[in-house]
Amino acid sequence: MAEENNNNNNQNKNQVRLKVEPDKEAGNYINAVSVHVNNNEVILDLGYLIPNQSPTTIKLVNRVNMSHKTSESLMNILSNAMLDWRNKQQQKDNQ
Repeated sequence: MAEENNNNNNQNKNQVRLKVEPDKEAGNYINAVSVHVNNNEVILDLGYLIPNQSPTTIKLVNRVNMSHKTSESLMNILSNAMLDWRNKQQQKDNQ
């Protein structure tokens, strides 16, 4: 019994809930990304390429500043998510 309670407590400690405010639920569409890396941080500029503009115009939607450690974590998570998506697409194509 004690071990079972400890396992449940450990599982609860490892869980993270993401709270999304109602005004953020829809998200933002981006189709352009610029990455800047310096000694202190990694900066992602997320933007929207406005069609039929001359010269080419990108509207900045959001700027994200993060540590190198966080950016490496993001890179790994995104890479794994894209591999999973690709594998699922291949499975659908093979059916």
